Amino acid sequence: MKTIIPTYKDMVTKVSFFIKQLNLKIRKSTGRPLAIAPEETIALSLWKQEIGIPTKKKIWETFKGNLKCSYKTLVVNMNDMIKYIVVILEAILKWNQKNAHIIKHTDSTDIPVCLNKNATHHKTMKGLASWGHSGKGFYYGIKMSITTDLKRNLLAVRFGTGNSNDRDTFKEMNKDIQGIFVADSGYISKDLEHEFFIENKRMLFAKPKANMKKWVN
Repeated sequence: MKTIIPTYKDMVTKVSFFIKQLNLKIRKSTGRPLAIAPEETIALSLWKQEIGIPTKKKIWETFKGNLKCSYKTLVVNMNDMIKYIVVILEAILKWNQKNAHIIKHTDSTDIPVCLNKNATHHKTMKGLASWGHSGKGFYYGIKMSITTDLKRNLLAVRFGTGNSNDRDTFKEMNKDIQGIFVADSGYISKDLEHEFFIENKRMLFAKPKANMKKWVN
């Protein structure tokens, strides 16, 4: 099945729609106009997460030909819009859940917050970051878990410590979503499959990665 990757323009359209639906007042009424329209700043932030772009710097480098601002201005604008980003993201997730494909996929990825040698004095994510281990080795940071449907629509997202339990996170983030869930070997658990199962509503197939692609196809 062909994968559909959402474009930045699609995200701007979505954000503009939800700003109107939620009646959010995000444009400045006084002072100098922002270098980037608020809906574009929010769209860039959400698109960054949905596509999996690791840093704000990478976003700026990708769009700097179209953005009439410096990297610093983009970061400031994104940070200023964070409360609106959270509200709109929640609305988008609920919308996507109602219109989702029956097949869903949950996975997690590590997000290092610094080099391992700097872990003892790193302060940016203090209180959430911790030591964790992934297929790439040990890292100091946080873990992001997401659930998407077969069309790559984002349905749920959670952030936890680097050593957080993927199975516990799975149950919490997907408790209100129905369908057929496919996950890799990190989620293999008879207890999880039994607890998560609701007859005629949802079930979990946790398989090794090599078998997942064959199953979905």
